[in-house]
Amino acid sequence: MVAMFLHVLAHDVKNRVIQREFVRSGETVSRHFNIVLLVVLRLYEELIKRPVPVTSNCNDQRWKYFENCLGALDGTYIKVNVPAGDRPTFRTCKGEIATNVLGVCDTKGDFVYVLAGWEGSAADSRILRDALSRENGLQVPKGYYYLCDAGYPNAEGFLAPYRGQWYHLQEWRGTANAPTNAKEYFNMKHSSARNVIERAFGVLKGRWAILRGKSYYPLQVQCRTILACALLHNLINREMTYCEDVEDEDEGDSTYATTTASEDIQYIETTNEWSQWHDDLAESMFTEWQLRNA
Repeated sequence: MVAMFLHVLAHDVKNRVIQREFVRSGETVSRHFNIVLLVVLRLYEELIKRPVPVTSNCNDQRWKYFENCLGALDGTYIKVNVPAGDRPTFRTCKGEIATNVLGVCDTKGDFVYVLAGWEGSAADSRILRDALSRENGLQVPKGYYYLCDAGYPNAEGFLAPYRGQWYHLQEWRGTANAPTNAKEYFNMKHSSARNVIERAFGVLKGRWAILRGKSYYPLQVQCRTILACALLHNLINREMTYCEDVEDEDEGDSTYATTTASEDIQYIETTNEWSQWHDDLAESMFTEWQLRNA
C-alpha cells in the first residue's frame, strides 16, 4: 500500500498505471491510496515541525540579524480539479485552475504550517488572515515573527521588505549594485533569508510530481495530498541527513516558541511601533555593515 501511494505522489501516475505495475484492481489502488493518505495525515503532530527562533548568537549570515524570527512564509499555486462553476474563482492570474497554498517553514526549510484549499484568485494576505483565525491555525507567538514578501502587510508578527526598493537577490549581484542606504541593505538581507521558503517549495514540488501536473482528484483529496507531501518532506529532511537539500548546521538553542492561545497574534494589524522597530532594525543592520566594510 505504501509503495503504491509513494509511487503516485512521486511520479503523478494514473490509477491504470498502478494497476498494471502492482497487479491490483482499480478499486484496490484507489482504496489503498486513500487509506495511506489518511494515515500520513494522522501523523501530523509527529511530522510537522515546531519552529525554533533565531537567537542573538546566531552565526548563520542569512539569519543573524533577525533575532526571534521563526522562519518565512509565502503562497504558491498548485493545480486542482474543481467543478466548472467554481473555475472562475480558482483561476490564477496566469489562467491556471489552482489553489493558492499558504506555506510556512522554519529557518531550515521544514514546514511548520500548510493551508491548502483557497481559490487561486484569493489574495495572499486574505489567506494569512484566515490561517490566523482558524482553530488550530497558524500560531505566531507575540514577540516572534515570520519573514514575508511585499504581498503581505508589514505588521506585528510578519516582517515585510520595503516597497519601492530593490529586493530580489539577482538585483544585488556585482559591486556596482551594492546597497547605498538602510532600506536597500535590509531588503537584500531579508531576501537572502526569506528565500528559504522559495527553496522549500522548490524541493517540495521537485520531490512530488503530483504537485506539478494537472490534478484529477477531487479538491478535498488534492488538498489532503498537498499536506501529506509537506509532512513527508519534513520526514525526509529529518531522516535522510545526507540529503543535499538539507543543510547540516548546528541547531543552536532549540528552545521552541511556545505560548498559550491568548498570547498568539490573532489578527494582522499595522502599528507605528512595528514600523518604527522595522526602521530601527534596518538602520542598525546597515550601520554594522558600513563599519565592517569601512
